Amino acid sequence: MRITGGYYKGRKIICPPGIIRPAMDRMRESLFSILGNLEQMSFLDLYSGSGIVGIEAASRGAEPVFLVERDIKKKLIIEKNISFVESRIHLIITPCERYIKKTKERFDIVYCDPPFRTENKSSIISLIHKSGILKKDGTIIIHVPTEDQLPESYGSLLLSDKRKYGQSVLYFYCPG
Repeated sequence: MRITGGYYKGRKIICPPGIIRPAMDRMRESLFSILGNLEQMSFLDLYSGSGIVGIEAASRGAEPVFLVERDIKKKLIIEKNISFVESRIHLIITPCERYIKKTKERFDIVYCDPPFRTENKSSIISLIHKSGILKKDGTIIIHVPTEDQLPESYGSLLLSDKRKYGQSVLYFYCPG
């Protein structure tokens, strides 16, 4: 895998062992084109896997970037992957739900890429919304398989965009 754009474009990223489904290059490139300039925006990458989405965000100016991954076996690979990033990037090894409930940080962008086999992906969006970690003008993005249908809203969060890439979809939610 390679970084598709920004300051670190072309850098190789190692895929950690275990069950992982790295975001496709085309999807990542499109995602960051949609998001635009990320200079000085905070970015949270939940279920970070290899860390590639968070590194892509840092490559495009996001700072700070937080990577949250549950699987301790991925820690060394993610640390190696982020070792060249010069801006503030933090790796937290804990379940995403626990991090969301405990963090005092607030984010401009929250990206979620739960394992496709995860049941009730809506619960993570609801948890993020209720926790207050999303800034007033922030965006939550969730990557799910096409067969998962997510609602148009979660409380005051409204679906602002939806993009299909092969067998997966990105849903974008913003406060209404």
